[in-house]
Amino acid sequence: MKLGALGENRLLHQILRHLPRGRTRKVFAGAGDDCAIVEIPGSKKYLVLKTDCVVEGVHFVRGTNASDVGWKAMMRPLSDFAAASGVPHFSLITLIVPQQTKVAWVQGLYRGLRRAANRFEVSIVGGETSNTTGPIAISVTVIGFVEKRRAVSRRGGRSGDDLFVTGWLGGALKQKHLKFVPRIVESRWLTKNFSIHAMMDLSDGLGADLPRLARASKVGFDIELENLPVARGATIDTAISEGEDYELLFAVSPRARNSLERQWRRKFPKLLLTRIGSLNRKSQIANRKLPRGYLHF
Repeated sequence: MKLGALGENRLLHQILRHLPRGRTRKVFAGAGDDCAIVEIPGSKKYLVLKTDCVVEGVHFVRGTNASDVGWKAMMRPLSDFAAASGVPHFSLITLIVPQQTKVAWVQGLYRGLRRAANRFEVSIVGGETSNTTGPIAISVTVIGFVEKRRAVSRRGGRSGDDLFVTGWLGGALKQKHLKFVPRIVESRWLTKNFSIHAMMDLSDGLGADLPRLARASKVGFDIELENLPVARGATIDTAISEGEDYELLFAVSPRARNSLERQWRRKFPKLLLTRIGSLNRKSQIANRKLPRGYLHF
């Protein structure tokens, strides 16, 4: 069987179940979550780790401004940090490029990487370079911390929880995917002021990412299509399936709804927050024909 027939989710299931976990009680969130979140002996904080990549022909097309590619390469793992409510500190860059790549392009790439890192006071402390006969690829690893009482994963959702998303969904491939700013500030505010049960970032589209959160939390879900915050020029289908939105999806007790919405409007008046549905004991979405979101295989 080839990867295209197996599918991304089944591939990950096969890989992840055989990975060594060591002393699992030291792992708050591991493989299969947005970030790895692990114990630091004697500390009130967890260590947060994430690696992500951008590949020419998959995440950007040939001819894309190099600085924009660098920005996206750094911001993708930082968006996962937002999902964990982590504070990033250090990063490592692995650059894999053909020998014929222009030096000016690489210099532009690193300008974008530095600009994105500086936005969140992240220090680039090392990395690796390699030649390739294939397309350009940039992998960025980020390391940081999160207070134990504020750490979030995909696993804590509860039946009855309200589901919220930040911002607008759909249409990101037209430009937003190269310009987005991860919701780290918003995530940190959320975990300071509310008990967030589960959270993740929307990189592959609601149609792929919401089922992942539900599976991790061992619950079902229902979404209210009429309430989806569809971006201008997008449709409900593309808002669910297109991906690259890098907004937050999170679950919170319905008892917090009114206070959350009221305080959010005061704190972030320019950023939309929308309740899109709820978690439940049995998924209602199976009866709807919806796009599944972006999957690599």
